[in-house]
Amino acid sequence: MSAGLAAGAGAYLLWGLFPAYFGLLKGVGALEVLASRIVFTLVVMLIVLAVLGRLAEMLTIAPRTWLLAAAASAAISVNWGMYVYGVATDRVVECALGYFINPLVSVMLGVVIFRERLTRAQVTAVALGAVAVIVLTVDYGSPPVIALTLACSFATYGLIKKVVPLDPLRSLTAEGIVGAPFALGYLVFLAVTGAGAFVTDGLRTTLLLIGCGPITTIPLLLFGAAAQRVPLSTMGLMQYLTPALQMAWGIAVVHESMPASRWIGFALIWLALAIFTTDALRRARRTRLSARGTEPAESGAPGAGDRQSQAG
Repeated sequence: MSAGLAAGAGAYLLWGLFPAYFGLLKGVGALEVLASRIVFTLVVMLIVLAVLGRLAEMLTIAPRTWLLAAAASAAISVNWGMYVYGVATDRVVECALGYFINPLVSVMLGVVIFRERLTRAQVTAVALGAVAVIVLTVDYGSPPVIALTLACSFATYGLIKKVVPLDPLRSLTAEGIVGAPFALGYLVFLAVTGAGAFVTDGLRTTLLLIGCGPITTIPLLLFGAAAQRVPLSTMGLMQYLTPALQMAWGIAVVHESMPASRWIGFALIWLALAIFTTDALRRARRTRLSARGTEPAESGAPGAGDRQSQAG
């Protein structure tokens, strides 16, 4: 368990420090950073599979599974691209907001797509989240597009990953294989036209863009190791470490503005997450007791909370 907790904490800590890394690439176009991230993440994953002797397994993937991988690749590309754009434009706090909102969006997708029934606590949490978005819309003067895009794209990605019949290593590699031709084509175009930072901005930028591969892959591998060893309820609690660190970076390092009205919006989100998480932990405990024959399980939305935890 301690090794699993360390792996999980390492994954969420690295994700929480992403603003520090991608902030170093502010002078590079968001699309070039995204394309580099897709290509070099695939390179790292192919190396990992080769070392494990599992490259041949990619040849056994069914056509339908490739379609699901394409959908997942599109969703995570939107997520990655929007995140890079948010960091580049000094909107790290709004990026953090997106990952705070994500669990609530995941629950709503469960209702819409899987027809899950929400508990009263979950309804309260979602309602508070909606009010918070309204408050923040008034505060920003427009809807928090970056936050909503991050939340919806990552929730969609998690939903697709739930039905992709592949282990995490092959799934991420398949997503990279689908997206790499487009990303590589764009990088080649930038290089030919002289508009790309990869070959024109010096060795530092080149190494940073190459580093997008391992910086993306390492926390994913740590997360995969933790998910096998740590209860979902614990992983669900640990996931808030990432947006908390990102928000702290945005306020303390980037010095983004946080007026009182914005704090109120975030406070409503945190209250919603506290209600949501408490309800999920309580239902998980009841399920464990029921499995031991000690107490009947509570009816309601048996899968919504668990799906959210696994989606992240």
